[in-house]
Amino acid sequence: MTSATGSQPWPDNGAGTLDLDACAREPIHVPGSIQPHGHLLAIEQGTLRIVRASAHAGAVLNRPLEDAFGQPIDRLLDADDLARLVAGLRNAPAEPVQLDILHLRSGSDHQAIAHRSGDLVILELEELAAAGVGTLEALYPQMREAIRRMQAAPSFDALLASTAQEVRALTGFDRVLVYRFDEEWNGTVIAEDGNGRLPSYRGLRFPASDVPQQARRLYALSRLRLIPDARYRPVPILAREAEAPPLDLSFSVLRSVSPVHLEYMRNMDTPASMSISVMDGDRLWGLISCHHAEPRQVSFAVRTACDLLGQVLSSQMIALERAEEADHRIRSKSIQARLLAHMAASERFVDGLAADPDDLLTLVNAEGAAILFDGHCRLIGHTPPQEAVEAIAHELAGQGIRDLFASHHLPADMQSAAGMEDSASGLLAISISQLHPSYLMWFRPEIVQTIDWAGDPNKPMDPTGRLSPRNSFESWKETVRGQSLPWRHGEVEAAGDFRNAIVSIVLRKAEEMAALNDELRRSNSELAAFSYSVSHDLRAPFRHVSSYAELLRSRAAGKLSDRELHYLNSIIEAAGAAGTLVDGLLHFSQLGRATLARKEVDVERLVAEVQHLLLPELQGRSIHWTVHPLPCVNGDPTMLRLVVQNLLSNAIKYTRERADTEIEIGCHTTADAHEFYVKDNGRGFDPAYSGKLFGVFQRLHREEEFEGIGIGLANVRRIVERHGGHVWAEGKLDCGATFHFSLPRSAAADPR
Repeated sequence: MTSATGSQPWPDNGAGTLDLDACAREPIHVPGSIQPHGHLLAIEQGTLRIVRASAHAGAVLNRPLEDAFGQPIDRLLDADDLARLVAGLRNAPAEPVQLDILHLRSGSDHQAIAHRSGDLVILELEELAAAGVGTLEALYPQMREAIRRMQAAPSFDALLASTAQEVRALTGFDRVLVYRFDEEWNGTVIAEDGNGRLPSYRGLRFPASDVPQQARRLYALSRLRLIPDARYRPVPILAREAEAPPLDLSFSVLRSVSPVHLEYMRNMDTPASMSISVMDGDRLWGLISCHHAEPRQVSFAVRTACDLLGQVLSSQMIALERAEEADHRIRSKSIQARLLAHMAASERFVDGLAADPDDLLTLVNAEGAAILFDGHCRLIGHTPPQEAVEAIAHELAGQGIRDLFASHHLPADMQSAAGMEDSASGLLAISISQLHPSYLMWFRPEIVQTIDWAGDPNKPMDPTGRLSPRNSFESWKETVRGQSLPWRHGEVEAAGDFRNAIVSIVLRKAEEMAALNDELRRSNSELAAFSYSVSHDLRAPFRHVSSYAELLRSRAAGKLSDRELHYLNSIIEAAGAAGTLVDGLLHFSQLGRATLARKEVDVERLVAEVQHLLLPELQGRSIHWTVHPLPCVNGDPTMLRLVVQNLLSNAIKYTRERADTEIEIGCHTTADAHEFYVKDNGRGFDPAYSGKLFGVFQRLHREEEFEGIGIGLANVRRIVERHGGHVWAEGKLDCGATFHFSLPRSAAADPR
């Protein structure tokens, strides 16, 4: 007869002390031993023959243990009504059930608990205390009232408090804790009920190392565990075969536990404990943990009743959380609908997105937001500076974030957020374009937290250097900085839904814009061809009218009356003006059709050449020129010369009434463009009509005051826009005017 332990029951590091790492790796579901408050028998399901047994099981058998191996169980027990027990063993389920209260003729009563383990049936005979409640039927009235009170709890906190009270009332333990795991598997006591014999742990946090990963897996698999006395000595499981494989005791009610955990209990001054797993679906949500100041055993029926209360807590908790999530989802959908309505009503969806800042922030309960789209950044509420926001967006793009990103400790996750704790300890960001790195970002500020740990979580060794469980559970405070409130699941879900809606709008807008651009290109092409054809074909008739009218005047002027001569002169002037207009229209049309011959252009040199070219227009005037240093640009030199010539010619023309004429030419350079300007102190214009300045044949002054046909500035705009820039003007009547045009710094910039 040999011991079939399956693993070393007391992990040792070779120096006679406990090795915590070994304990963390220990397969605790095959400990090879049980607790001493009962007996374990492993039975072949078909023959009901005993193949393994705990070392002290001979006390309940009618022969020595070594003689019991290989014998059917009904020949080994001296008890009443074995037929019912045998029937239960043949149909044992996967999880433990109580088959019967076994009344041995020796006088002791045992709870017969059975379950399947592979090809074997595990029968556990757990001693029933004289005052112990043996059946669920006896507990039914108390359970019914407990469930009713739990279901009537008006809030989540009240439900947890009620659960702790009802479990303590059923079990009689000194202290019952409800212990919830966070995302890093630290556990916090969020509810407690006690009688004062043990200290309160409410609000304390226990580190994840207190419940190792393999222990959490076992808690999720087997929801109940009882340790009546932490000072027990394990009872080995014996087998007749020398090479018997380990016996899986995952569902065993008597399964021995890690010696490190027993030492942990002794350090906590809790000789007895019981735990009930609280599940959220398949995930271990937390534990109901019961403690007693002295050894305590509770019956399997009471434990089963507590397991039922744990399942009621799970279902009620899930129902409350789902109801809260549904309410939040309804509110967020309403906010989304309003935001999307603003976006749909705006010409640029970004304007609509920023139209209601309160709704945008309330959607995910943020304090600040930033919209980065099409090269522009809009800040709303409490955010980092624009430079920091753009750096964060650049880092998001560098990480390949194309959908959603969430962090409640951003300074630790992103280098670009370092020092931004006050406004950006939390970030929830969604990508709002599938083509470009554009983001909608929400920010949360730092929430300085003081965490009350149950002892120092960073102290794994005692003063002697011996690895052991923590031996102090007094409150140990830790201040956590650089973190915001975590983003709740419903908030992240709302952001994801909103992203899908925005992306669909952006794509639809892009499709509409692409179709509109195609139509505009076709229309512009047709209009350009038409204007070229009309202007080209009209030149000859107007010239004929003008030529024949002048010929008539030269030959018949003496024969015409003054009135007739006036009529003839009017015809000549009108034909000449019409010809000039046609020439301007033809030139304007040609500018739109000509191919850009790009090269490096020295704008400062170009200005000097144009100044020399315009000397005849000065008519003896004295003009004070101020020309600041001007950069080189990439563009068509012929077309850019026309831009400069038109602007300087206009400046000369509209300052002729000034005795002291001043014309200034300069440039402001940004990260993306060179912004040139021509400023004068001439007649100026009414800013209310600035939108007409760059239109074809648009004039703000009478021809009697200033000559021209209104085509020059239209040519300027067409040339600049073909280079990928834009034009604008500032002015005031009798206070001069400033005309601006920008050119991209990159030669690859797409023309508008």
